[in-house]
Amino acid sequence: MAYASSELQSSIFRTLTGDPALLSMLGGPKVFDRVPERASFPYVTLGRTTVVDWSTGTEDGAEHILTLHVWAKGGGKAETYQIMDQVTNQLHDAHLPLTGHSLVNLQLQFAEARQEPESATYHGILRFRAVTEPVA
Repeated sequence: MAYASSELQSSIFRTLTGDPALLSMLGGPKVFDRVPERASFPYVTLGRTTVVDWSTGTEDGAEHILTLHVWAKGGGKAETYQIMDQVTNQLHDAHLPLTGHSLVNLQLQFAEARQEPESATYHGILRFRAVTEPVA
């Protein structure tokens, strides 16, 4: 069975970079799979994805655990929370388009904001759970 992970990540990327409110908070389309050298704060990174077979005896499916990271500096934890809230508003219960698969659900499962040790950088972590099924 082919999993929808790459298509799901692409759809999340398009959703986030297409949100004018988030782009305003980030100062541009700063949503990265791989952070460019000298990227300015704040920005969002697409982190680890874990996929588990979610098939039943009659239907195929997959559970995706997706982690997104918010990185901020000058605005403190309040800026980190604002960006995390906007990302969550765009993704929680969203009906994102996928090619070859359908997104059954996408929900926030975990959120954490913290200051990195011995640094002025704030780190927000958002973990989402998505279930996908192949289109028949």
